[in-house]
Parts: sequence; C-alpha cells; structure tokens
Amino acid sequence: MNKIILAGRLTRDPEIRYTQQSNTAIARYTLAVDRLVKREGEPQADFLRCVAFGRTTEFAEQYLQKGTKIAVTDRIQTGSYTDG
Repeated sequence: MNKIILAGRLTRDPEIRYTQQSNTAIARYTLAVDRLVKREGEPQADFLRCVAFGRTTEFAEQYLQKGTKIAVTDRIQTGSYTDG
C-alpha cells in the first residue's frame, strides 16, 4: 500500500498550467510539513513538491494561496533521470 497523509502550509501560490494536447489543468505547489523531531529547539520542516490534476486543480486555483494550511491524502511517486 502506498498512501500518505500530510498536513502543512503552502510555500507559495499554486502554479496552474494547462497541457497542450488535452487542455488538462495541472497545479504544482510546495507543501512545508513540520517535523515532530526538533534539534536544539529549532523547528524543522520538509518541503514536498505536489502535483494535482483536474478538479483538484480547479479547487487549488480558487481557494489556495501562500500560507494556506491544507491536508493532502495521496500516494508518493518518485522520479529520476540520467543526464547523458
């Protein structure tokens, strides 16, 4: 099972784009999630890049902005490439 639940704040307004072929809406944003473990009393956070499609993008465009606190439920998918 690959399921994750994150709660944090947006680091900037979502970036909305549309694909050329199918005109599908895509939202990209970064979520800052506080860590529970802190070193020497300093708060720490992980910054996770998120991508949303379709109706979720419409919601993001209308309601989300920098600093908004949200919860995200989805799956983790990683990617890699080789330069060559």
